Amino acid sequence: MGTTYLLDTNTVIYILNDTLSLKAHDFIKAALNENGSFISVITKIELLGWQTGDFEQLQNIEEFVQVSEVLPLTDAIVDKTIEIRRTQRIKLPDAVIAATTIVHNFTLISRNDEDFRKIPDLKYLNPFTDI
Repeated sequence: MGTTYLLDTNTVIYILNDTLSLKAHDFIKAALNENGSFISVITKIELLGWQTGDFEQLQNIEEFVQVSEVLPLTDAIVDKTIEIRRTQRIKLPDAVIAATTIVHNFTLISRNDEDFRKIPDLKYLNPFTDI
């Protein structure tokens, strides 16, 4: 079994809007086919709380969330989030996503280089520059 990935909210949107390069799209699709689709509970909240007037887009988001494994908050994730927030200037939702990735020993796929590249122990991949 290969690397397991956690998808950040922006990556899910890029997938659903088909705005990734063909190489990145194929890479992510293969990774998800091999190990499944994983998202943080924060990503679920952000995706389903996103206000869009487009019924089809909302339906696609709901379907994606439904087929993904949503990783809940645990005490270990809360503790790691606190540690990250104490050492990094990062928004709480991003700290939770980073902590979820670290606790599960996954690799995060996101375009948020500014926040995620500076977190120690976070395995991180930007689909626009690293694939």
